[in-house]
Amino acid sequence: MSTAASTEDWTFEELRDQAEEIRGRLNRLRTSLGRFLVQKQSLIDLMVVSAVAQEPLLIVGPPGTAKSDLILKFKDAIGLPEDDYFEYMLTRFTEPSEIVGPIDINKLREGRYIRREQGKLPTARLAFLDEIFKSNSAILNILLTIINEKKFYQDGKPQPVNLRILFAATNEVPEHGELSALKDRFVLKAESLSVADDHFTALIDAGLDAEVHRSLNQRPWMEGHATLEDILKAGRYLTYLFGQREHASQGEPRNDRQLFFPDDVFREYQRLVKTLVREDRLFISDRKLVKLYKLLRVRAWLMHGGTVNRDDLQLLTYLGETHQEMALLREKVPTLLGL
Repeated sequence: MSTAASTEDWTFEELRDQAEEIRGRLNRLRTSLGRFLVQKQSLIDLMVVSAVAQEPLLIVGPPGTAKSDLILKFKDAIGLPEDDYFEYMLTRFTEPSEIVGPIDINKLREGRYIRREQGKLPTARLAFLDEIFKSNSAILNILLTIINEKKFYQDGKPQPVNLRILFAATNEVPEHGELSALKDRFVLKAESLSVADDHFTALIDAGLDAEVHRSLNQRPWMEGHATLEDILKAGRYLTYLFGQREHASQGEPRNDRQLFFPDDVFREYQRLVKTLVREDRLFISDRKLVKLYKLLRVRAWLMHGGTVNRDDLQLLTYLGETHQEMALLREKVPTLLGL
């Protein structure tokens, strides 16, 4: 299987020269896409941040709140070919062959356990898994390996996958323990809520437009502002920055945190995390804290050029594991930040 990684070997110097143009295109992408969905701009922003960071994003909400529509429009807006996209709704009866491909019978006769993965999750660069928590244990193990290690096994040997962006959706967030490992892989969990109460007229108008676009096979949100390559270049550029050390004339070299996360904002970040853990018993794993740092930096770069500020700390709003925690954080984090 060919991998996308072979085409992602851009140097820091060439990415540095393109960085501001790429950032501009990604910002035009997110603001443009927001025009076609009612009150979903914050979710679109999270999708772009998560895509650049190559961290999976979970969208939670009842049926009919535009979860699938968000992801399909995002896929169209970056001009992703169908061959690079995989979408599936999971149930407890879903079999591995539906996700990673059926067993190749001819190879099996030769004693080899090979899946025909073309058109399935391992060959996709962007994937959308709907109702992800309804997956059974066989699917769960496959997904954890793909999300954690970007690989799956063919004939007992690890093989890299092309997956770069993963969006998942669920109507409900389960609380039973066997799914805790999968839930923890989604650092950010964002709600897609009904907008009918506060934006009734806009919802009707936008819904009618959507019906027209669907019937006439029109996709006006495909405006060509940014591509998957822009997203991948941005992610690689920031990865280079994370690994840099700035050498001053005197003293120790400074790392990314010292360069782009001011001390007062970092102390506020620590205070917020400790408050949420102590007062609200929020579980934030060590792994999640590190991933959250990366997401904060990506957001800071995308929104205002690089250095993390207090506004970026709003990402802590999306750390909830249950509906109750999500509702709590939606109110508490902005209050703690004084926003």
